[in-house]
Amino acid sequence: MLLLLKLILTPLFIAAVTLSGRKWGPAVSGLLMGLPLTSGPTSFFLSQEYGAAFASKATSGNLIGQASVCVFCLAYTLAAQKHTWEISAVLGLSAFFAALLVCELFSWPLLAACALLMVVIALVSRFIPRYAEVGGVFHAPSWDLPARMVIATTIVISLTAVANILGPQLSGLISSFPIFAVILTAFAHHQQGKQAATRMLRSMVIGSISLAFFYLVVGSLLMALGPVVYVLAAVVAVGISALIYVITRRAAR
Repeated sequence: MLLLLKLILTPLFIAAVTLSGRKWGPAVSGLLMGLPLTSGPTSFFLSQEYGAAFASKATSGNLIGQASVCVFCLAYTLAAQKHTWEISAVLGLSAFFAALLVCELFSWPLLAACALLMVVIALVSRFIPRYAEVGGVFHAPSWDLPARMVIATTIVISLTAVANILGPQLSGLISSFPIFAVILTAFAHHQQGKQAATRMLRSMVIGSISLAFFYLVVGSLLMALGPVVYVLAAVVAVGISALIYVITRRAAR
């Protein structure tokens, strides 16, 4: 039953978010990528397979992993101002793994991990260049959606299969790997230029605030509420993402 849920729910969730992002452009795509698209379902399946205590401990790793994703966003955007998408992607992923390795050296309580992510979001968003929004919608190639659905499902199944070996914190860290950020950003950079890629990654960094609250809710209440906490956390995350969108649009005007 759990395997069936992984094979059905994960790709459907990814498809719904992807199509919404395509309809409203790169900035919205970035905000949606800030949501826990793969790590959220992974966390739910971990709670079902290894227990609520395991999944609750893994939330700290999810938060620290997202801080590493923000480091990726900063490194990519700074590189993109002078380099091609290939070089920018390599430098961005190198920064991500370097941050991940440093974070793995420490043990992170939930509140400390959440606080660190918030600080990283604030710092990174200050250094990513600001570009005005332009007209037009982000058009992905025909293979993009099926590829993302397959990759997301593969990541969720693979990670939950080896999570017991990796342990909760490392499982949370790895589940944050920015596979969709790399794919979408590289495509936007190649087809639309550095400004489109930068707008997307800046929105993703700011959108990470919603992920922070998602895992704060899950980590705090999973033991008490059980699986229903994921519904509550999802509602909170989507609500915060919508609020961020409204605020950023008003600021842009």
